[in-house]
Amino acid sequence: MDQKTYELIGPDYPGNRAVDVKNPSLGWMIGFMFVVSFLGLFSLVALRKVMVIDYKLTYPSGTATAMLINSFHTTTGAELADKQVRCLGKYLSISFIWNCFKWFFSGVGNSCGFDNFPSLGLEAFKNTFYFDFSPTYIGCGLICPHIVNCSTLLGAIISWGFLWPYISTKAGDWYPANLGSNDFKGLYGYKVFISVALILGDGLYNLIKIIYVTIKEVMNARAKQGRLPLVQVQDDDEGCKLSAEKKHLNETFIKDSIPPWLAGSGYVGLAAISIATVPMIFPQIKWYLVLSAYVFAPLLAFCNSYGAGLTDWNLASTYGKIGLFIFASWVGQNGGVIAGLAACGVMMSIVATASDLMQDFKTGYLTLSSPRSMFVSQLIGTALGCVIAPLTFWLYWSAFDIGNPDGAFKAPYAVIFREMSILGVEGLSALPQHCLAICSFFFIASLVINLLRDVTPKNVARFIPIPMAMAIPFYIGAYFAIDMFVGTVILFVWERVNRKECDDFASAVASGLICGDGIWTVPSAILSILRIDPPICMYFKPSLTS
Repeated sequence: MDQKTYELIGPDYPGNRAVDVKNPSLGWMIGFMFVVSFLGLFSLVALRKVMVIDYKLTYPSGTATAMLINSFHTTTGAELADKQVRCLGKYLSISFIWNCFKWFFSGVGNSCGFDNFPSLGLEAFKNTFYFDFSPTYIGCGLICPHIVNCSTLLGAIISWGFLWPYISTKAGDWYPANLGSNDFKGLYGYKVFISVALILGDGLYNLIKIIYVTIKEVMNARAKQGRLPLVQVQDDDEGCKLSAEKKHLNETFIKDSIPPWLAGSGYVGLAAISIATVPMIFPQIKWYLVLSAYVFAPLLAFCNSYGAGLTDWNLASTYGKIGLFIFASWVGQNGGVIAGLAACGVMMSIVATASDLMQDFKTGYLTLSSPRSMFVSQLIGTALGCVIAPLTFWLYWSAFDIGNPDGAFKAPYAVIFREMSILGVEGLSALPQHCLAICSFFFIASLVINLLRDVTPKNVARFIPIPMAMAIPFYIGAYFAIDMFVGTVILFVWERVNRKECDDFASAVASGLICGDGIWTVPSAILSILRIDPPICMYFKPSLTS
């Protein structure tokens, strides 16, 4: 939004107007954070039981965190617990040391190191098919069900193996050739909108299914003049009876419930305050536009939380781009650029916060923590973040030349997002050719696949892919799907070789790999702040031919 980004794009850039500028200010940034950041916490609280208990979503990072916490506080099964703790510590150390080793070869820039190792060949590497040696996603593959990992790989094959290479051949026909890699008018537009079409189809189907099942249960309960059970136990392969441990987890998670009326009234009240306040901060975005955002935000928050529960990917930025495009198009030439960027911030805040909260609920579920206490802690943490985050940004903004292409803090996404908003002002006509038709196909395909999963017998349905998991690599790339598939292959072989050992230690191994990778971010950030660059750039290119 700021003047510097406007000047970087240039006054001669079509649609880049001098009036569409709003420079950062500590006052309005803190105010904006306070009026939009809390809505995500209330948007999905009522569905926490559905996401964690009924759907049994894994939330790999949340599960790994719970495993680490439990390892320090376990009081039962001392011998097995001791072995699990040692196993977790062993693989945490391996993961940490491996990341340290990788750092020495990662050089400066985005093309060096093991993260860019063309393990399947240079041609496959161009289409993101490579193993990037990520302990986190190998760990996710060990935690996530086999069907989730296989679905992500299938989505990667469909998108990066066939669809994107085919659309790339249409450059100059379907869309202008020689566009930037983040230009909505080119291949990037297909990637974003088609992946979102799949995600929205899956999310919408499951949300309608939840509403239908809830209404059906209420009607049946009234007919029988009985009460709804606190926990709906779904049959599994081992029978209907839950283990004593599972019952204890479920009862604890349900006991300190957050009343639905509190979540609903909290969301409505905060939305009303935001609807009145956001137009004061950004006059370009009218009150009815903010209202529209808050009507549809819970659906997008559900989709993002559901996807994060399956694959550990938080796609808040993707939903933010969709909000940016829609609202910039809605407002049009007079203020559409600023309105789109503001709507992007609102949408990203809601869907990201909702996903993080649900992941924390998963951690709390596995650690027997009070959901009510966790929710209050989230409120306190969010309030602190609304002050600390703007202050931190303002410190950098005041001390450094943020956004300078030749400086240390280039902020390349500032230019990208502003150009997206300028493009959004032009409306759907600016999208590349056939983009909406392909999106419609994948949206309908997502609904059909979900319907097939529900109507076919269980022994068949378990082999039908999950559209939400398929959609993530459409946008992100194939490399993480390969990592997760490696994890699921290891788990599959381990189950066949020694099922009991696998059941006892697979979660510990996965948690160690994920936590070790996460802990490395701390020394990595310190090295970055101290401006200590890796000494070696390991880079691959085709060999010279005579």
